[in-house]
Amino acid sequence: MQPVFRWLWLVLVSIVLVACSTVKPASASNQSSTKSPKKVAVKKSKGGAYFQNDGPADHIPVNLDLVPDAIPQNEPLIKAANRPYSALGMSFTPVTDARPYKAHGRVSWYGKQFHGRKTTSGERYDMFAMTAAHPTLPIPSYARVTNPKNGKSVVVRINDRGPFHKGRLMDLSYAAAHRLGFINAGSADMIVERVWPGSNGDDVVTQPNRIQEAKAQPVFLQLGSYTKLSSAEAKLSQMQDKLDDRLERKLRIVNQEGAYRVRLGPFDSKSAANEAAQAIKVNPVLAL
Repeated sequence: MQPVFRWLWLVLVSIVLVACSTVKPASASNQSSTKSPKKVAVKKSKGGAYFQNDGPADHIPVNLDLVPDAIPQNEPLIKAANRPYSALGMSFTPVTDARPYKAHGRVSWYGKQFHGRKTTSGERYDMFAMTAAHPTLPIPSYARVTNPKNGKSVVVRINDRGPFHKGRLMDLSYAAAHRLGFINAGSADMIVERVWPGSNGDDVVTQPNRIQEAKAQPVFLQLGSYTKLSSAEAKLSQMQDKLDDRLERKLRIVNQEGAYRVRLGPFDSKSAANEAAQAIKVNPVLAL
C-alpha cells in the first residue's frame, strides 16, 4: 500500500473508533427517564379538574334552586341492590334494616358522564334530580345532607352505590351539590344523616317510626306530569297562587321514571287527598 493511501486509511479508522466511543448504549433506566408517564385525561374547570369526561351538563336547566328535596316514602328494598358485594378490592355489606345513620365526612358529586346510565337500583341516573350514591345505606332509602359551612341542607333518595373511595362518604347528584353550594369545589365536608317518612304531616324524621311504617303509604295529588323541568316549574308557580300556606308547603316537583311530576302531599288517606282536591278545584288524580 502506498504511503498516501495508508495515511488516509489510518485517519478513516480513527474517526470511526472515536464516534463509537462517544455514543451511549440504550438501557432500561435511560429509556424510562426520557419517556413521559401516561396521564389520566382531565378537564380543567374554575374550581379544579373533572375526571375524564365528567362535569356539569352542556345545557343546565334554569332555576336548579327550585328542584325540591326528595320525599321520604316507605318503599320496599330492592333485593339485588342490597346484597354484599366487592368493588376496587373492598368488600361491602349493605344495611337492610331501619338502623339510624349519621356521619361527618367528605362528599363528592357525579355529573354528565353518568347521566342517563343505569344506577344500582336499575333506575336511570338523573343529574338534575335529588338522588345520591352510598356504599352501604339501603336502596332505596333517604338521607339529609347538610353543609356546615353555609347551613344549607337537602334530602336525597339513595338509589346507587359508590363512591368506592376510602375518603368519601357519598356521591351526590349535580342538583343536590348545586343546592348545597359546592359545585365548583367538587367535594366538601358534609353531615349525612338517614331520615324516614314523618307522621302528622311532617316530611321527614330522623328516627324510624315503627307505627308509621306499618301504615299504608301516604297519598299524593298529582297535578301534572312533564318531560321538561321548566314546564313543571311553570305549573308549580301557577298552583302556588291558588293554595293557602298549609297546602303550599305540600307542593313540590318529584322526578320519577324520567318525568317531572307536580304533586301535592303527602296526605294520610285518600279521603284527605280528595278533600284537598275539592278545595282547590282540581280532578283528584291520586298517586302513591
